[in-house]
Amino acid sequence: MSGQKIGGVKISPDIEKKTLRAGGNQTATVIALCSMKDFNLAQETCQLAVRDVGGLEVLINLLDTDEVKCKIGSLKILKEISHNPQIRRNIVDLGGLPIMVNILDSPYKSLKCLAAETIANVAKFRRAWRAVRCHGGITKLVALLDCGQNSTEPAQSSLYETRDVEVARCGALALWSCSKSYANKEAIRKAGGIPLLARLLKTSHEDMLIPVVGTLQECASEESYRAAIKAERIIENLVKNLNSENEQLQEHCAMAIYQCAEDEETRDLVRLHGGLKPLASLLNNTDNKERLAAVTGAIWKCSISKENVTKFREYKAIETLVGLLTDQPEEVLVNVVGALGECCQEYENRVIVRKCGGIQPLVNLLVGINQALLVNVTKAVGACAVEPESMTIIDRLDGVRLLWSLLKNPHPDVKASAAWALCPCIQNAKIVLSQSQSEPKLPDDSTNVSSSRSCSKIMEPEEILPDVLVYSSPSLPHSENQLKFVLLENDIEKYQNHIKNDAGEMVRSFVGGLELVVNLLKSDNKEVLASVCAAITNIAKDQENLAVITDHGVVPLLSKLANTNNDKLRRHLAEAVSRCCMWGRNRVAFGEHKAVAPLVRYLKSNDTNVHRATAQALYQLSEDADNCITMHENGAVK
Repeated sequence: MSGQKIGGVKISPDIEKKTLRAGGNQTATVIALCSMKDFNLAQETCQLAVRDVGGLEVLINLLDTDEVKCKIGSLKILKEISHNPQIRRNIVDLGGLPIMVNILDSPYKSLKCLAAETIANVAKFRRAWRAVRCHGGITKLVALLDCGQNSTEPAQSSLYETRDVEVARCGALALWSCSKSYANKEAIRKAGGIPLLARLLKTSHEDMLIPVVGTLQECASEESYRAAIKAERIIENLVKNLNSENEQLQEHCAMAIYQCAEDEETRDLVRLHGGLKPLASLLNNTDNKERLAAVTGAIWKCSISKENVTKFREYKAIETLVGLLTDQPEEVLVNVVGALGECCQEYENRVIVRKCGGIQPLVNLLVGINQALLVNVTKAVGACAVEPESMTIIDRLDGVRLLWSLLKNPHPDVKASAAWALCPCIQNAKIVLSQSQSEPKLPDDSTNVSSSRSCSKIMEPEEILPDVLVYSSPSLPHSENQLKFVLLENDIEKYQNHIKNDAGEMVRSFVGGLELVVNLLKSDNKEVLASVCAAITNIAKDQENLAVITDHGVVPLLSKLANTNNDKLRRHLAEAVSRCCMWGRNRVAFGEHKAVAPLVRYLKSNDTNVHRATAQALYQLSEDADNCITMHENGAVK
């Protein structure tokens, strides 16, 4: 036999002969199967050669015989060649999966192992997942996890027997592959897989732990699984295995924590079981990018809890995270920036990020195209902008313009996050513009406040502008951590006008920016609407900007949104209405556009923030007589 060619490579005639002989009597078949194992079946050429000479049909037919040795030989070959994506699909097309599922009922543990491992290799796509489930494979694979239950010895002892461990490991491998399907996740849960996986998680066998944790990691994306994981006290063992020397095990444990830490109780459990310190330590090992992505993801989700952020600061994790803002793949950057966004909700951490040089790489990431990364980086930049010194850097790097440009992004989540980030930028524009002029200089310590000029306002140091007269008063209490200054009464009006002008000038410097913001009120996304209303509240503090957005039709657009049941939107909408009332005949216009009656109904909300914002809006609207009548008619006084 001359042999065929595959991909330009000539197939050895021996492969054809040995494959064809597999259809003879039992002895010849076994010999042929053993001979085929001599070839390098990990090589693609050999894998495709077996298929192209009709070997797959023969091998699958052998699985349907009563000869155990033939089944074993066939499965050993199928297990090797099924790493090839084309071969996997061919096996499913030829009906190989239902036969392998049936073999899982075999009394022979070696057959069970080989069948489960082959299923694990084949079940990498949707049609294969469905085939396994529809033929009862999920239930049978879950049963393999409890292979020691019928032993006369105690279950835990039997579990550590080498062969029993191998059967359970192979079952877990197959379930891991199948668990990427939502329907299969449900099937695993209903078959009682979670308690068995929790039990296997207590073993010391790393080869077993990896597929077990991998399965839990996949399934933890579902809320029902996260609840079950808490109930089975699995978090403790996941934390324990973070200290393993096995990098793959560390990766899957961190990823499982990442999935589960959406829940507040789970985040607390990770901290209580000592999981934050090993996570912080693993940040220093950056060679393994898959593990780094999992670890940074776990840190991000755990950072949602303030208590955990305090611990991460203690472990110097924030400084390490800042160092990971450059030269990392996007899957790592998304998590790193997400973690920093949560950490920077606290003042101390914002200072750390700034002092470690984290502002510039964060602003640099605003020009990316990855949606998840943009959502996280806008949140982080917005959190940093709360601190005036950080805002100075953001503005100098053109970060505010970049945030504004993201309002044009097609993804609603990016738009919303950018609008939220702009709010502190607008609020702190006064600090940036004033500091760019000159540094504040304080008079000599001996200078006292003149008795002829009364002190009427005490300002924090970060509120002081360089062009406002500042005096120190020995009568004021002070300490190392706090030093208060006094602005003279005659200077307060100058200060207030200065900050309004600065914020307004910055907003107007973006050509078309105000029209863009107003047009976003036409969005269908509630988060976009709430964030834009919050931005308008800040924009409208400047009279010129308020006049411009009024001309762009902000009143009818805000009025159209009034009939909403979303409390977050209600709060920011009411605040925006309150601010917009302060121009021209906007109060009257809100009444004409039927916005007053819906606002009155906001008072029935259970959210005190909604009550506060609504009261402010109704106060402004009440300066119009017709609005007062509408309020009374709708029970505002009650």
